[in-house]
Amino acid sequence: MTLTAVTGVSVGHWTDPVGVTGVTVVVPPTPNVTAVEIRGAAPGSRETALLAPGMRIETVQAIVLTGGSAFGLASADGVVAALEDDGLGHETPAGMVPIVPAAVIFDLWLGDSKARPGPESGAAAYRSASTEPVEMGSIGAGTGAAVAGWRGPPHVRKGGIGSASVRVGEATIGALVVVNAVGDVFTLEGVPLTGGEHVPSGPPIGPMEENTTLAVVATDAALDRAELTRLCVQGHDAMAACLRPSHTRYDGDAVFALSCGAVDADRDVIGAAAFEVVGRAIEAGIRAATSLGGLPAVEDGS
Repeated sequence: MTLTAVTGVSVGHWTDPVGVTGVTVVVPPTPNVTAVEIRGAAPGSRETALLAPGMRIETVQAIVLTGGSAFGLASADGVVAALEDDGLGHETPAGMVPIVPAAVIFDLWLGDSKARPGPESGAAAYRSASTEPVEMGSIGAGTGAAVAGWRGPPHVRKGGIGSASVRVGEATIGALVVVNAVGDVFTLEGVPLTGGEHVPSGPPIGPMEENTTLAVVATDAALDRAELTRLCVQGHDAMAACLRPSHTRYDGDAVFALSCGAVDADRDVIGAAAFEVVGRAIEAGIRAATSLGGLPAVEDGS
């Protein structure tokens, strides 16, 4: 089961396999409450300040995860325009204004550095959104993802998109992760997926210094923004367990959290589940990724 196991959540991808980049759009039901926490030191984002505790607007119409580094933020414009065409957004005296937070990964070095997602790409990803199980691997925002660059170019492996969900009592919680880490990848049980048994003797070299892992956690449990912020923390805890090192000065790691239901659930249990689904999504993304842009995928059973 994937993020779309949470009732009302849909996910769409747009993929450029030649330019090796893409866009993934998460569309939650309305109303919802959304939060974000950014722990990497090199983030690229849009509309994230609006998601802090105490801000007036709590509901978003979509979340955009995209390749293309800062250039890729333009893909959110296409999602905003498509939502406006659909009559969706925050109601104002001048009409509906769609609220679309976005975050980017750095993937410019793997394919064509001029092949950057733009408004048309974002709109296409939004229009393709479905409640079917999330397609994983080298697709959407995970198309140009890579991992394990901190040990040098020979060790770099293909990253990708992963998703997972669990049911805890009456509540469902799911995660979608774009795995694009400078560090090595491990399972929650500590099994290395990309080699990571040793610490490199020198600093990373080459373009693999630029990365960022992005996650969206969603649940049908009724949580306020402060409680969702704790969910973001649990998501980052899972990143730290599975990506070593994580939250470095080369990463812009961010976790979005959404409450889009009214199920009464224990907050601590939901938090523990957030840790698990983010970790499982990271593993799923690495295992589903395929060799692309000259980078090998993780070997099965590694």
